[in-house]
Amino acid sequence: MGFLIEERERKGKVVIVELSGRLTMGDGSRSVGEFLQTLVAQGDRAVLLDMAGVPLMDSRGIQALVHGFTSLRKRGGQLKLLNLTPRVREVLDYTRLLTVFEVFEDEEAAVKSFS
Repeated sequence: MGFLIEERERKGKVVIVELSGRLTMGDGSRSVGEFLQTLVAQGDRAVLLDMAGVPLMDSRGIQALVHGFTSLRKRGGQLKLLNLTPRVREVLDYTRLLTVFEVFEDEEAAVKSFS
């Protein structure tokens, strides 16, 4: 099984993107980075990444998320995270990125937070 990334739905101005698979150097980090850049280029400014299907993330995955976060922020947008798995939460906590990213367990609350 490879890495999957897809736009699941749009709720108002919020694009909900579903990730599935390992967010690592050999798997999904490049895909996520390219996908987020495409969203930014087409004018999207509110992106919610549903990471329930991401069991593992390494430094390249972190790099892709941070790059997407900064790209959106430079354009007045926001990138927020939803449904972190325990291992991904641990990585983000260890790197202190949980203080940078807004993280949600409830999709409705996450979508409302963009308002």
